[in-house]
Amino acid sequence: MSTATQRPRTDTLDASEIHDILRNDRRRLAIKCLRENGETLSVRDLSEAVAARETGESPPPRDKRRSVYVSLHQTHLPKLDELGILEYDTDNKRVLLQDRATEVTTYMEVVPRYGITWAEYYLVLGVLGFGTVLTANLGTPLFGTIGAPTVATGYLLVLVASAAYHVRSQDRRLFEGLRSEDIAPDAEADADE
Repeated sequence: MSTATQRPRTDTLDASEIHDILRNDRRRLAIKCLRENGETLSVRDLSEAVAARETGESPPPRDKRRSVYVSLHQTHLPKLDELGILEYDTDNKRVLLQDRATEVTTYMEVVPRYGITWAEYYLVLGVLGFGTVLTANLGTPLFGTIGAPTVATGYLLVLVASAAYHVRSQDRRLFEGLRSEDIAPDAEADADE
């Protein structure tokens, strides 16, 4: 569908290619908007979504939408299409996120509202949990009466809930890809019979 010269999709992206993609805010926002809006959009809808995120206004100003549309159409979408991140149909002005996008989105760590990364959040949670369980085990007035097993259970529940939220907020297609790899050998075996 696309007019860009495409490279073979069997190889993986180099780290330098991934970092080059992510270095540009507009490309990152385009990928994010596609992931959040059903993975296929018209260029017009995509440019409006990106412009709204860039300006924080809904609807974004007309000149901003036009600027985003032109840069997506002329520069960013053809580059992402060439790398196999998305498929850009220049005739119908439609963009479809491809499976290869997971190679890039794994590098797009979601930063929560308060500006800390998930890694920092888990580190703080682990240190607090360890310290609280240790003080409960030593019999401090507050946590000693609750008991170390109860405190540890509470922190483990918070950890599991946090991890579940984190996984749910990430790209679910990673797990779908793993499931399809598990199924693929069985399908080949059935075809041989």
